[in-house]
Amino acid sequence: MQIAVLTIFPEMFDLFWSHGIVRRAIEQQIVSAAAVNIRDFAPDRHHVTDDRPYGGGCGMVMKPEPLAGAIRAAREKAPGARTILMTPQGRVFAQAVAAELAELPGLILVCGRYEGVDDRLYGTLIDEELSIGDYVLTGGELPAMVVIDAVTRLIPGALGGEDSAERDSFSAGRLEHAHYTRPPVFEESEVPGVLLTGHHRNIERWRLASSLMRTFVNRPDLLRDRPLTDAEAAVLRGWHADIARLLGDDRAAAPVRPGNGQR
Repeated sequence: MQIAVLTIFPEMFDLFWSHGIVRRAIEQQIVSAAAVNIRDFAPDRHHVTDDRPYGGGCGMVMKPEPLAGAIRAAREKAPGARTILMTPQGRVFAQAVAAELAELPGLILVCGRYEGVDDRLYGTLIDEELSIGDYVLTGGELPAMVVIDAVTRLIPGALGGEDSAERDSFSAGRLEHAHYTRPPVFEESEVPGVLLTGHHRNIERWRLASSLMRTFVNRPDLLRDRPLTDAEAAVLRGWHADIARLLGDDRAAAPVRPGNGQR
């Protein structure tokens, strides 16, 4: 995948390219990445990239000429790339969006600044707007880094384990299960015994239950918004039966979401 970030602060990405999964993906040529300085495409000698808005008002607006030149130059190097403006008014970024973008041959991420960009760029040079959340940042550089990190880890070969990305939170519609490492006892708190048995099937069952518990407590909306798998439904039925017995309820066998164990 080819990744180009258009920004007036390209130096912000120097350290980003040189650490973690992104660095490894670049070294293994799984992705190519570059930060393009929008100022290089400003036609004036002072490389001005912003100006006062027509109609008055506070703040400045990014001028169309430098951005248009930077986008066109990036598209020449990556003809199949999608041009995305990082902005609070865009589609909300989520794991499913990251998976969608990971299938593309390239990304051109435009980092807005000030009050925004000239509206004449929309629909012609900008394909999409993307937001990482309902809040306002000083610029699009940090959101661009978030998108690049999330997308890169979903590209085959970028992670060490083939199934690492598949086990991430949200990839299966749930939060990830709890994790433990050595020592087996830390400040009188022990690692769950099943994880020490080496019995892979039981460990997978425990991880599924742990994942469901975390999701049920912290993000129940993730379970409401999709059908349950057969394995998930079985775990929830077991909890239902246990809770019913604790309450002295003879209806312990009542099904959980009839017809939802579809996948």
